[in-house]
Amino acid sequence: MLETIKYLMGSAGPSGFGSNSTADQVTDHCPDLRSITAIITGATSGIGAETAKVLAKRGARLVLPARNLKAAEDTKARIVSEFPQSEVIIMALDLSSLDSVRRFASEFESLNLPLNLLINNAGKFSYNHSITEDGIETSFATNYLGHFLLTKLLLSNMIKTAKTTGVQGRIVNVSSNIHSWFSGDFISYLCFITKNKCEYDGTRAYALSKLANVLHTKELAYRLKEMDANVTINCVHPGVVRTRLTRDCEGFITDLVFFLASKFLKTIPQAAATTCYVATHPRLENVSGKYFSDCNEALTSKLGSNTTEAARLWIASEIMVNFKGIKDTLSLGLSHIK
Repeated sequence: MLETIKYLMGSAGPSGFGSNSTADQVTDHCPDLRSITAIITGATSGIGAETAKVLAKRGARLVLPARNLKAAEDTKARIVSEFPQSEVIIMALDLSSLDSVRRFASEFESLNLPLNLLINNAGKFSYNHSITEDGIETSFATNYLGHFLLTKLLLSNMIKTAKTTGVQGRIVNVSSNIHSWFSGDFISYLCFITKNKCEYDGTRAYALSKLANVLHTKELAYRLKEMDANVTINCVHPGVVRTRLTRDCEGFITDLVFFLASKFLKTIPQAAATTCYVATHPRLENVSGKYFSDCNEALTSKLGSNTTEAARLWIASEIMVNFKGIKDTLSLGLSHIK
């Protein structure tokens, strides 16, 4: 009850910010970002678009990967109209396709640009069951597996950039407190929802993908520390906000739920605040493997803090990206990960 009251009042936490803080406010005293190159997925609308706008205002060079290039060009036009000196690069990327992720990474490397900041923001929620071209349930593939591979392919650039410039690289995974709604064996459940259309639960599938974001953060933070890389990774819960994430379930019921919950909803500038805080604030130098909500460190679910499960997911993810499109091999490989 006390936490709910604090949330509604927007009470500031140890960081000096709270639920009512905006992305513009939390970056007001951040360093000049003109030397920073940032990739932001899902920046064509909602939280991603606000994140891109605020980082552009602070001077960052932006690379905006998108499946819908027209929407990305519109985002670029809005940013440039407000901040004429902005450098915004649009590139094609469909996170649900592992081939598309590989093409994007290769094309980005061909630009010979540094990479300081990677914000894995794009997300998908759907009540309808679907499978990607790689044989993976779509929400999991888009929200997690595509970002896993993207991060993996861009990591050497980030490490090299940090070493060359002396500026610490940062990776931000946008998760959700809905990750705590999933319990059980995630590998078995992923295999189950990949094969069973009739018993598909879109909410639980989404929760699984958000749990995977949390576990990925924990495991990669450990690996970066072992490598002595000057790159950190953290994940964030942006808060409850109505964005195009719900585009597959528009209608009276969705509208009613959001109306009844309106007192708990954030504005988009407020929802982008935690991402921008974790991506830019000097206070978070050398902070890695943590989970943030309302611009303050928070607790994950018990499963989300399990290092054994984080390592297990990493192994499963390596199998999925290396054996794409071979469903029987994939299922066999996953079933043997204990």
